[in-house]
Amino acid sequence: MASSFFNFDSNSDNFPAPVDLSHHLSRTTRARQASSIKEFYKYFQIPGIGQLAGGLPNEYYFPYDTLEAKVALPDRFKPTPNKPVDPPTHALASVSISDKGKKGKYDSPSATRLLVPHASGASDPLRTVDLRSALQYGQAQGYPSLYRFIREFTRNNLHPFVPYKEGPEIILTCGSTDGFSKTVQALCDEWSEGHDPIWEKPGLLCEQYTYMNAVQTAMPRGMNMTPVAIDDEGMLAEGKGGLEDVLENWDFTKGRRPHLMYTVTIGQNPTGCTLSIPRRKQIYALCVKYDVIIIEDDPYWYLQFPTSAPNTPAPKPRKSSGFEFLDSLIPSYLSIDYQGRVVRLDTFSKTVAPGCRLGWITAQPALVERILRITECSTQQPSGFVQAMIAELIMGPSNSSDPGRGGAADGSGWKVDGWVRWLEGLRGNYERRMNKMCDILDDGKVLLKQYSRLADDVEDEWAIIKTTKIYDFVRPLGGMFIWVRFDFTSHPLYKAKKYTLAELSRGLWVYFTKSPYKVLVAPGTMFAPTEEIREGDAWNCFRLCFAAIDEDEVEGISKRFVDAAQSFWNLKKIEPEEQIRVRAGKEEEREDGGLVALTGMC
Repeated sequence: MASSFFNFDSNSDNFPAPVDLSHHLSRTTRARQASSIKEFYKYFQIPGIGQLAGGLPNEYYFPYDTLEAKVALPDRFKPTPNKPVDPPTHALASVSISDKGKKGKYDSPSATRLLVPHASGASDPLRTVDLRSALQYGQAQGYPSLYRFIREFTRNNLHPFVPYKEGPEIILTCGSTDGFSKTVQALCDEWSEGHDPIWEKPGLLCEQYTYMNAVQTAMPRGMNMTPVAIDDEGMLAEGKGGLEDVLENWDFTKGRRPHLMYTVTIGQNPTGCTLSIPRRKQIYALCVKYDVIIIEDDPYWYLQFPTSAPNTPAPKPRKSSGFEFLDSLIPSYLSIDYQGRVVRLDTFSKTVAPGCRLGWITAQPALVERILRITECSTQQPSGFVQAMIAELIMGPSNSSDPGRGGAADGSGWKVDGWVRWLEGLRGNYERRMNKMCDILDDGKVLLKQYSRLADDVEDEWAIIKTTKIYDFVRPLGGMFIWVRFDFTSHPLYKAKKYTLAELSRGLWVYFTKSPYKVLVAPGTMFAPTEEIREGDAWNCFRLCFAAIDEDEVEGISKRFVDAAQSFWNLKKIEPEEQIRVRAGKEEEREDGGLVALTGMC
């Protein structure tokens, strides 16, 4: 059934209704009722209404007359091509990564003034962006004008083909972490050892290495963290440790077979893996078979790098988004979600700023309605300040009499075209950074040692060059991270049986932080969802983020990482004062500003 539906005619109107997933709702979520207060808010929008019902403060007593900011124009950054040449050109790395202008990075000529007015004068609440509406209490679904824009953008451009009847619904969140927390709350009862029977203990499927905020959200609810094996592409569907193996051979003495899966499919954090469409279809079919809901966290979806796989043809969308850039991206799980079992998390954190704390959930309407009930009695809605600034940036003034000013050069908003152009430019900047760092890492992963002998007869001069690969990595197809895996078995100190592999890993992490290298990387143990993975393999790995550092530091920091790794492999001993620290794994600061261990980070 699944495989035949994946070839469904995109022009057909005979989409099925989403399956009923209410049996997965937690007891608390099933019991939630619509907020009686929030029900009133829809009546507040009636023009001329005499509003005596709600406990709202007077808008004229807000101490903000306007909100203003200097913002980028959507074409500030230069995109990279959607179809790079093969072999890939090195010209990408030489293009300026950011438009800093003549006066500094925040005085770029590619900027304009944005203004959110106190009152817009618009009568349509779905087109109104002003402070008197944004700073009042509002609907939990989100600021009406921004909710409308994101909903239309999601359904028409981001995911124009979602194969179930009526398509998905959205709700705004305070970022992806908030969205994940509410999704888990809605779909999983809390479990407590000694209070609840073991057969009720819920589980959460995730990649072998995963984003630990999700793990730390789920574990206090008593959930079994259930890692699934990965390869260079991401989660495995088949084979030892793959999804089918985990679900088919589930040990029910551990609790319920997991019914939730948390996954980051593009530029996976921390490994940088990107899941192909065929693999997604395999995994989705297994989720249908075993009744698993997919929580797809996709903050890096726009950051897919064609230069990392120039021979891979761009996916052919079942329905065009209207933009070549969006059509070139591997689509979401939503594009094959004919049963409505995908809950997708999106965020403005990577496309505007993490401090926005603004994102949205896309899922079948019945699930969104339940999450709406949770929102009404918790966060209520994201910050009105943030929603107004984002709405004005993208949407702009509603008409010529609106005193607001949007993010376009002429004072209008970016609109959909401008927002897509901004995303394309961001992808270009991060792709150039990624290529520059990967080129340097690639040049330094092999240690060369030369042995020579010079005889009396010059003709007898000879030299032997020994090569040792000290680390390896896969150039990421997307995201912000490079996952570097070291081979500590090749280190002379391991061969001399002076240190264990895990101790050498800790020693290298310490060595990175010392002068003259001064490089801080994330140890793989930070991303291990279970103790078994943490102790068994994680110490081989380090995560490098090429996104956070300035453009002019990418080359230098990358070279310092390589130099530190190569120098560490030439060590004949570890200094006595470092030995205790390496073996104890205590975290403290040294006088030179470096760090000397990492247990606290793991």
